[in-house]
Amino acid sequence: MFEFIGIVFNAVLYQPILNFLIWLYIVSNSFGLSILILTIIIRTLLHPLNNKSLKSQKELQEIQPLIKDLQEKYKTDTQKQAEELVKLYKEKGFNPFAGFWYMLLQIPIILALYQVINYIASGNDISSKLYSFINFTGTIEPMFLNMNLSEPNIYFAIVVAIAQFLQIKTMQPKKEKEVEKKEKDQTEKMQEMMQKQMLILFPVFTFFILTQLPSALGVYWLVVTIFSIVQQKIIFKN
Repeated sequence: MFEFIGIVFNAVLYQPILNFLIWLYIVSNSFGLSILILTIIIRTLLHPLNNKSLKSQKELQEIQPLIKDLQEKYKTDTQKQAEELVKLYKEKGFNPFAGFWYMLLQIPIILALYQVINYIASGNDISSKLYSFINFTGTIEPMFLNMNLSEPNIYFAIVVAIAQFLQIKTMQPKKEKEVEKKEKDQTEKMQEMMQKQMLILFPVFTFFILTQLPSALGVYWLVVTIFSIVQQKIIFKN
């Protein structure tokens, strides 16, 4: 089973990403630019799924007051509460799993990109992994903007972590003054606490992860984050 998954992963993600990245490098003669172009293309292909995910988040924010009313009304009857929530979701056309596929697809793509960059950085024979129509026998120059993309860079990790902070900040709903004046119940307090923890923990986690990984992955992460911030601004504004 795992061997079959490995074969599919290699054929569908790893080899296509490696070959396309090398082809981009042949054309642009810049590893950093190749990573940027590759990221933009991947992000464009995943745009419909991400768009659906962000719209789902916006819809959830809009029906949140109704959800709180149901939770308060049926707080002693969890089964009835669950039934009413399902009815509310159907009535509003809300799918709580709409963003699942986008999040799921990101994991193997990042893993494949990591393996590709790691393979290139290790100095192995790249030509043995290339398709017959990709003619490349040289070595990859990993420098981009005075940064070695095959190695971790603490300063660039800080930049990506800040971008991650801004993305999460953009996702969190703005508090209305009238709502703030009301006494918060236990659920609201818990949600607020979790939002504050995400705002700090995710960027910190991003920073520590990228201090251990090649900076090329940081380039991918940064571009995806910037795209997400812009897309969130557009969707949430509308």
